[in-house]
Amino acid sequence: MRGRSAQASMELNGLLLLTSFLLHVKAGRATPARLLCDTRLMHKYIGEAKDMEKRASQCQALPPLACPVVLPLVDFSIKQWRAKTNETKRREIVCELALVAGAAAGAGAQVTQECAGRQLRQLQRHAGSFLLLLQTFGWEEGPQEPGCSPRSVQHAQLAGVFLTYRQLVQGKLRFFFHDLAKDTCEQGQGGGRDAPRAW
Repeated sequence: MRGRSAQASMELNGLLLLTSFLLHVKAGRATPARLLCDTRLMHKYIGEAKDMEKRASQCQALPPLACPVVLPLVDFSIKQWRAKTNETKRREIVCELALVAGAAAGAGAQVTQECAGRQLRQLQRHAGSFLLLLQTFGWEEGPQEPGCSPRSVQHAQLAGVFLTYRQLVQGKLRFFFHDLAKDTCEQGQGGGRDAPRAW
């Protein structure tokens, strides 16, 4: 009972944080100022991604998935990333997050172990929260780009789902918010915005 209460409390806190982000959306360019300017929040989400990966690795060993899941390749070149527009970056992250969330759902349908299943469901919720948050951004930059077609690879090991999610949050998502913060945050707000290091 205590474990369920703690989990419910964590989920409630996550929903309250997301609500706070959306309430801090600025008029015009629709930027959730608190997330951009308070580095502690991004660090919190990176820490949660690492914790999910760690907890999943501590579950009882699972056989390879009977039906491999498709995961995005989330590695990137800093130079090429910085040359992209904010809208292109946003769409790229949305496509990859959606693919990870879909992979977690596909893996969850094959896993009967509660330990691993619980972590997969949590990953889906977190990815869904980020997808909702990213919908508050938007730039009109000419014709619509074609639909999602991220580089991808099939994975039969459950660990690949958690690794990909953690790398996406720690990599592209963190750099995306950092880039937006340069134009949004007042100097010194939220403890400052040092340039993130590539993982």
